[in-house]
Amino acid sequence: MLDAKRALRARVLSARDQMPAAARVEASRAIVTALVARADFQAAPTLLLTLPFGSEWDTAPLFAVAIGRNKVVALPRVNLATRMLELCAITDLGRDVAPGYHGIREPLPHCVDVAPAAIMWVLVPGVAFDRNGKRLGYGGGFYDRLLPSLSPAAARVAGAFELQIVDDIPAAAHDLAVDAIVTEVRTLSPAR
Repeated sequence: MLDAKRALRARVLSARDQMPAAARVEASRAIVTALVARADFQAAPTLLLTLPFGSEWDTAPLFAVAIGRNKVVALPRVNLATRMLELCAITDLGRDVAPGYHGIREPLPHCVDVAPAAIMWVLVPGVAFDRNGKRLGYGGGFYDRLLPSLSPAAARVAGAFELQIVDDIPAAAHDLAVDAIVTEVRTLSPAR
């Protein structure tokens, strides 16, 4: 299974990296528009979002909308000692965030902790997803360890470019599926 995951990860990352910048910008706008229109996004008082890394879609406008609607917006920070993600409240991307683990933008030390149980909507990152909601991450297992600590009522939603949707993701029993995958052209809502 590990070799299959590595090969799929390499193939999808290569395709995503080759996506033209203008297409990435346009697709990112469409994904954000679809996400903010979702009833679960609108209803959630506390969100866990991520910032883009590498050739991922641009999530920064999603932060702007959520903060503008007075939602509590958490961003994860890697704790290498525990191999877990710490969740911290962000109110201003310019003031509260700096490059951290592997250059991924993370909350600065002054940001207030947010309890995982408080999260009611989580933007789940991933390299690839299938129509059944299975996800392939980057291989560190951080979200595999985080997701079970969130409330079972928390909506687990992924944003992805259409080219990140594949026929099947090899998954183990501990791999949690997402409730929905929003791309620039459609929303997939697998049964949980």
